[in-house]
Amino acid sequence: MKRIAVLTAVALAAPVLAQPAPPAIDPAVMRLQVTLDRLGFGPGIIDGRGGQSLTNALKGFQQSRDLPVTGKSDAATLAALRPYAGLRPTLEVTLDRDAMRGPYVAHIPKDYALQAKLPSMAYTRPLEKLAERFHTTPAVLAELNPGVTTIAPGTTIRVPNTFPASRAYPADATPAWRATLASLNVEAQVPKAAKIVVDKSDGILRVYDDRDRLVSQYTATIGSARDPLPLGTWKVLHVSPNPDWKMNPLILKGVSDDKKAQIIPPGPNNPVGVVWIDLSKEHYGIHGTNEPAQIGRAQSNGCVRLTNWDAARVALMVKSGTPVIFQA
Repeated sequence: MKRIAVLTAVALAAPVLAQPAPPAIDPAVMRLQVTLDRLGFGPGIIDGRGGQSLTNALKGFQQSRDLPVTGKSDAATLAALRPYAGLRPTLEVTLDRDAMRGPYVAHIPKDYALQAKLPSMAYTRPLEKLAERFHTTPAVLAELNPGVTTIAPGTTIRVPNTFPASRAYPADATPAWRATLASLNVEAQVPKAAKIVVDKSDGILRVYDDRDRLVSQYTATIGSARDPLPLGTWKVLHVSPNPDWKMNPLILKGVSDDKKAQIIPPGPNNPVGVVWIDLSKEHYGIHGTNEPAQIGRAQSNGCVRLTNWDAARVALMVKSGTPVIFQA
C-alpha cells in the first residue's frame, strides 16, 4: 500500500456551505478523468462529475488518436481507451509522517503587502496539499471518505489514482524542484514539445511534437478583457521552478498605481503557482495557480494559467527556444 504523510490530526470533512449539494461522484467518470490525466490530456479537477474540462480532454484525446472529435465517451473512444481498462480510478493510501511535512502557513492574506511578509506562500493545511497531490479538492477527498472526519499518521483514505508511472525527473532538476514534482504526482516520462499552441477561442493549451502530432492538452485560463492574449508567435526563454512573483502595480491593470510593488515569496499558493515558463513577450508566461478549481472560469492578468500539476508537466516538456503560438 502506498504511503504518504501528514503532520498532525486534521479535519477531513469539507465545511458545510449554504448551496445545493453537487451530484454524486460517478466512478465511471472518475475512471475516465484519471485515465486522461495519466495520458496527458488534463481533465481539470478530478471529481467524478465531468464538465467542460473533461469535454476538452476527450476532444484532445480523440484528435490525437484520429477519432471523431465528439467530446463524449462514445464507443470509438472507449475502444481506444480499452488498453488502460486495468487502471484503478482510486486507491487506498495510508498516511505516514514523511511526505507531508510542511511548511504550512496558517492563513494567506489577500493584501499583497501582507503576503510579501510571509516566509512562503505554502499550503495552509495538510488536506490542501493532499488535494493537489491527487489533482482534486478537499471537498472531493471528503466525499470519497464518508465517515472519516480527521486524518493523522496511520489513517487510511481513498484518493484518485494520480500516481505517476515514473518519477525519474531530469538530472539537472534541483532537489527542491524534484520534491515539488513528486509532491504533485507529476509524470516524469513526458513527450518533448516541438511547439505549444494556446488558443483563445476555446481556452486550451495544446502541445505538439516534431511530427506535428497533438501529444498533450490542458484547459487554461487565458488573458482577460483588460489584459487580452497577445496574439503572435513567441518562444520559451526559460523555466523558473518555485518562483517568487513581483507584484508590479504599473503592469497589473486591476491594482491601483498608488500601491507599492511587492515581492511575493514562492510556494504553491503564490499567484503564479509552482512554476513560471517565461516567454519572449515581456511580462507574459505560462504558469500555475493558487486556485486550481477556477481554471477555465476566472480571468487572468493576461498570462496563461494552468493547475499547478498541469503547469509542472508542461514545464518538463519545453526548453529554451520552444515556439509558443498565441492565436484567436
